[in-house]
Amino acid sequence: MTIGILCEPSPETRVSLLPEHISLLKKYKIDVLAQTNAGSKAFAQDSSYEQEGAEIASRENVLKSSDVLLTIHPLTTGDLKKLKSSVVILGMYSPLSQVPIIKSWAEMGLTTFSMDMLPRTTRAQSMDVLSSQANIAGYKAVLLAAMTLPKYFPMLMTAAGSIAPAKVMILGAGVAGLQAIATAKRLGAVVEVFDTRLAVKEEVMSLGAKFIEVEGAKDASGAGGYAVEQTEEYKQKQKQRIAEVAAKADVIITTAQIPGKKAPILLPDSVLDSMKTGSLIIDLASVTGGNTEQTKDQETVVYKNVTIIGNSNLQGTMPADASKLYGKNILNFLQLIIGKEGELNLNFEDDLVKGACITHKGEICNDRINGISGN
Repeated sequence: MTIGILCEPSPETRVSLLPEHISLLKKYKIDVLAQTNAGSKAFAQDSSYEQEGAEIASRENVLKSSDVLLTIHPLTTGDLKKLKSSVVILGMYSPLSQVPIIKSWAEMGLTTFSMDMLPRTTRAQSMDVLSSQANIAGYKAVLLAAMTLPKYFPMLMTAAGSIAPAKVMILGAGVAGLQAIATAKRLGAVVEVFDTRLAVKEEVMSLGAKFIEVEGAKDASGAGGYAVEQTEEYKQKQKQRIAEVAAKADVIITTAQIPGKKAPILLPDSVLDSMKTGSLIIDLASVTGGNTEQTKDQETVVYKNVTIIGNSNLQGTMPADASKLYGKNILNFLQLIIGKEGELNLNFEDDLVKGACITHKGEICNDRINGISGN
């Protein structure tokens, strides 16, 4: 069997597997083809891949020769036409918001797995690409805020006078939010956190942050770390409480997303209007519309002296470790679909294999995607 590693389209800097990951595949006597410069943006040179036993090839040869193809982003129509009919494609495709593309893959008879569709279970933790990448995004969001904010994060007492610590509000205490809390606290900020899931209160407080509590939230414990739709009554209470804290905040980091839907607006213009001049919002939900009405993905917007940075790819700013963690997630999943002799073994009795599979034998095989597409 041959596994192919592709170079991702710009501006993506990550790669599906680093050279250090290849030794495990070689133990299964699997051939590995890496596209020329596949890992160069993640500081992994072709020579390093070759030293670990991979063969460097052109993109066309990787596409034509691979039995399993590793990509982070969806392939182009031109690339898809060059594949073996039996190829298995594995990546991170956000299928709930890419339904037309998924339909076309099913029509082409492709077998595809999307790692972001894995069930959020204990057994799946070692393969959880959402968590491994969100952890980096939360960390980098705080560093970006510290670099951009026109004041200090920590409290300082100097001969010239005292500086009060920055006030940071974090909306969403999932993986990204928790890492943002820890990083902001290390930098000396005062941190307050809002999340609809009361279950995370203890974890938030253990990191030294204050939990902003709003009564009447729907249970979101089974939503895999995402937000869930709330009642109108709760939304009004939530808006009021968030507005009160936002008016005093220097930095707000937002992370709330709902799978397959537009991100909830947690900071409407009325809240932005009340924020301090020079304050800053880092919106990690920008790829699905953002948690403010002014957010634009991959852009910086200044609204009435409030700076809003929409960045859905902060993990790509740390490509070496992002690729290392993503590659380990991929390796762990590959071991579920590779037999003892290195052959492909798609066991759909395994809940993780079944859950991650999005198209197979001409059909969309995920109920959540079918629900959105109307199938």
